[in-house]
Amino acid sequence: MTTTAPASALASIETDASASARSCGSAAPSASADLDTRRGPGRPRTEELDGQILAATLAIIDADEAVTVSRVVERSGVSRAALYRRWPSMTLLIAAALDVGRTIPPTLGKPGDLRDSIVDFLMGASADLDETSYPDQRFRQRIRLVMSDRELQQAYWESHVSVRRRPIENALRAGIAEGSLRADLDVEACFDLIAGIFYYQLVVRGCRFDDPAARARCRAGLEVAWRGMEA
Repeated sequence: MTTTAPASALASIETDASASARSCGSAAPSASADLDTRRGPGRPRTEELDGQILAATLAIIDADEAVTVSRVVERSGVSRAALYRRWPSMTLLIAAALDVGRTIPPTLGKPGDLRDSIVDFLMGASADLDETSYPDQRFRQRIRLVMSDRELQQAYWESHVSVRRRPIENALRAGIAEGSLRADLDVEACFDLIAGIFYYQLVVRGCRFDDPAARARCRAGLEVAWRGMEA
């Protein structure tokens, strides 16, 4: 993928969009461009158009192209008005698109089997990020995009990553409350430690999600981290 960051891409949005470099919302879309009514019978308008917009944005990202208003409108078949109503900035749209295929963890296990619940979930979640649900190429595109644009990185953190952490953080707090984990633990720091085990394999060592050796290192790292957190 080219090194053009989303921030730079926004600056190149065509002048006919009449939008700022960071915001879709300031444009005044024409009525003739409104394709908001193009939907199948019985399908909720919001759900359908959201899906079209996100799919189009992902297709642009996967094609190594800069995400612009005009390209999203052209590929999705929706109007500028529909796009403006749903995402006030292209940064937020890109963040949402990059998270397609990711899920929020369920509430995890009872305190008595907290360790197994967390370890099994994390190992299973990494296995689920395969070429179907979240392709390795998309993961690497996501890392490249967010590292090249701090605003996108912060938007992605606030709208998606921080939310996905909460079930495990809450499980760690439950472990502290019932006495299986140390009372002096910093829960957010513990999650950062655990997540870092996986990101080091994927980002620094360049391994794939399904690499058995990398998964073995992740499991071993989790065991070490857990021993340090136990009461």
